[in-house]
This record gives sequence, C-alpha cells and structure tokens, in this order.
Amino acid sequence: MMISIFSKTKKSLGWLVLELQTDGICVLHLTTGNPPQVQFALFYPLTQDDIPVVLLRINKALQLNHYHCSHLLSQNDYQISLIETPNVPREELKTAVRWLLKDMLDYHVDDATIDVLDIPIDKSMNTRKAMMYVISARDQLIAQRQAWFNSAKIPVTVIDIPELAQRNIANLITPAGRGIALLSLNSSGCLLTISYQDELYLSRRLDIQLTQLDTLPSEQKQFILDKVSLELQRTFDHIDRQYNFISLAKLVVTPPVAEGAELMAYLSANLHIPAESLDLSTLFDFSLSPELQAPAQQMRFQMCLGAALRDEGKTP
Repeated sequence: MMISIFSKTKKSLGWLVLELQTDGICVLHLTTGNPPQVQFALFYPLTQDDIPVVLLRINKALQLNHYHCSHLLSQNDYQISLIETPNVPREELKTAVRWLLKDMLDYHVDDATIDVLDIPIDKSMNTRKAMMYVISARDQLIAQRQAWFNSAKIPVTVIDIPELAQRNIANLITPAGRGIALLSLNSSGCLLTISYQDELYLSRRLDIQLTQLDTLPSEQKQFILDKVSLELQRTFDHIDRQYNFISLAKLVVTPPVAEGAELMAYLSANLHIPAESLDLSTLFDFSLSPELQAPAQQMRFQMCLGAALRDEGKTP
C-alpha cells in the first residue's frame, strides 16, 4: 500500500520535532514569528537505556501531548530516488511508481512505505520530461517507529526527511527570483540542496567529512578541497543544463564551524558563484536556547530546525 508520509493537516501552534541520532534523541520546539523562536532544544543521550525507555522519559518530562509532533528520519532510515514522472493518470501513479522503483531497492518494493515529491518544471519548456523524487522506507522501520511513539504516548502525526528540512531553511534566505545552493555540514558528510521559489529541485549527499579538515595533512586536505569543489561545480553545471530557468545566487555553507574558514576561502576562489557561511542565529531567535549559538550545537539541531519550519499551507 502507498501511504502519505507527509501529513497535509493544518497546524497552527508550531512544531515539536524528534530526531533519533546515533548517540541520542534531539527534541526541538519552534514557534512561528519573525524570526522563528526556539522554545527549547534538548538532547537526550542513549546510554544503557534503549530508545523506548528514553522516549518515555522525554514524554514524562515534556508532556508531549501538548505539542504538534513530527519525527525526522535520519539518512540511513530511507532512500530518496529521482525518477521520470510516469505518464499515467494520478489514480494510477502509485502502481507506476512502485513498478519503476522495484529495481532501485535492496528489498521487495511491496515492503516499502512510499511518498512522492514533484519537481516543478518551466511551463514554457514543453519538451522537458517531468521528474519527481520518490521517498521510500521499509514498512518494518516505519511500523517500529510508530510502535515506539505509541508506547510512549507521543502523538507523532508527521514523518519528515532532512532534504525537505534543509529546503525550509533555504527558503528563508533565497533571494526573490533566484535559486540558492545550501550545503550543510555534519560529522559524517554533507547534504547539498538546490532550491528555487520554495521548491526543492536537487538533493545529493557528499561523502566528504569537511568538519575534520584541520586534522588532516596538507596533501590530503588539498585533495578533499579539490574534490568538494569539483562535485559542487558539476552540480551547478547540471542545474544550468537541466533547469536553465534557475539562476543560482550563491552557495551557502552552514554551520560556520572553525574548519570552515579555509573551506570558504577555497570555494570563493574556485566556484563561479559567490560562497558564504551561514550562522543559523541570524535566522532564528535562540534567546531561550543560547547553547544553539555554538556551531557544534547548530550542527546537531540544524535539521530539526528546518523540519520545525514546516508549512502546512503547502504540499511537502
């Protein structure tokens, strides 16, 4: 069965996001405003206790039945695939998508929970094929998460993914009529997204650990800088070819980690678009959670921040 991962239900009181990370559980509550304000950002380590026990502890401390809760999947929880939009009536889309997806998964497609995300095209370019992203996760994983939250009496109504969370952050800084590239850094790699007019046009992960540049020998450091510059330029060239109606304004790198100064200098000198770093405190009100001023904490909570920006007035 094809279900909707992304709820369309209208919410009005801001989102509380739960994210299961390898070493603990992030809980962040954001309320709308100009700028949006973080009410709290808490991290619960996973030590000897298993996840359901920690979730029970979180709910006892925070009384999550008072919040509109979403769950942010981690990178290894799902797969995102780019496919040509099947030329079928909408009511036949789920069958067509599953047929196309069957050779892209390492498990049977009938055991997958699936949702789709359309990539808008320029209506003046009638010859271009419409494309879409398909998000798939094992039914077993989704059922397990639902069982954990239900057991802890946590009312999770939405499941989200980092690509859309990052798009939400990009939408706060995208200049009118231009596109923007956003590169987020973490300890395991990088996520690059291209957004334009509030839509996600491209997403790719770079298996490059830019947060560890300062610890590397100069030769290895240069190799990594060359590699990331090449991968970024290839992505920008792809956007120019496939979506030439998008004019990229700049590349934005977040958070501003200490190692980023050398990276930014290199990218500024080697890319054909401007590159700048982004401190998320310029977009959000962290006055109630001053610990988020630290780049390390921004790195931990950045996807929760983006997921909490979720706009229920539009489709995912």
